[in-house]
Amino acid sequence: MIYKELTVFTTTDGSDLVSMILSDAGSDGVTIYDSSDILELYKSDIIWDYIDEKVLEKSEIVRVKGFYPEDEFATAYHNVINELEILRENSPFELGSLECSVCDINDEDWVNVWKKHYKPIHIGNIVIVPEWLKYEATPEENVVYLDPGMAFGTGEHESTRLCLTLFSELDVTDKNVLDIGTGSGILGITASVCGAKHVYMSDIDSIAVKAAKENAKLNNLGACDIVCDDLVANANATGDIVFANITADILIMLSKQIGKLVNKGGFIILSGIIKIRYDEVLNAYLDAGFVLDKSMVFGEWCGIRLAIA
Repeated sequence: MIYKELTVFTTTDGSDLVSMILSDAGSDGVTIYDSSDILELYKSDIIWDYIDEKVLEKSEIVRVKGFYPEDEFATAYHNVINELEILRENSPFELGSLECSVCDINDEDWVNVWKKHYKPIHIGNIVIVPEWLKYEATPEENVVYLDPGMAFGTGEHESTRLCLTLFSELDVTDKNVLDIGTGSGILGITASVCGAKHVYMSDIDSIAVKAAKENAKLNNLGACDIVCDDLVANANATGDIVFANITADILIMLSKQIGKLVNKGGFIILSGIIKIRYDEVLNAYLDAGFVLDKSMVFGEWCGIRLAIA
């Protein structure tokens, strides 16, 4: 089905009013692209480990986009133009040009086009396969089927690959595994498919927990728990292998607490660490009593495997 994407160029002050006009005209969703939103977040208390400096370049022009079925667009466009003129005549603040641009969007592009570029990922004898693809596995391969949905963790990001690579070198047979900040569940599910005795996955994001549970069903997981919780704050499980693929600041914050989750002789695998924060994270865990077992770098990201005596 073909949709019409209508973009109105306005200002930060005008963006909410313009979005209401697009919505009232029947838009199937409205999107606001405003660089000042990113700047506001960047200056807030939200933790940013890495951000492209180009994103921080402020622009006075705000783009508000609406989406309309092709056969309804003529009427919707007419209504939008009329309402924008009324807004311009009555607004007490600067609205920008209020110019409009239109382009065609195939609704398949919104949902499925990214899937065409997502292929099986091979890491050692582990293969991460999109659930919508057919894959003929060899007897030696451990195949994990995945639909990330809206949760982080497709296996394509360097931080996830680092975790999987460091994990693939360990014997997980009959081990208990914890996955802190599980996202799509990719790490915990992989551990289960590779022979873990029990896997405990947690995330404070309910959307991630839902995605992880659906992916667990895809892979017919047996002994696993997936909870919406802060596992470190509410420890009720321990693991022989613990994953924490989060951010440097949070990993450092957890360094004094996370040891209680790791069984004697076990390992913790950390990632989500940009290179300039590597020493900071490593030193925090060495100070907490861990011993460096191995570290790796992919692109701008680092992964660390640590042992506990």
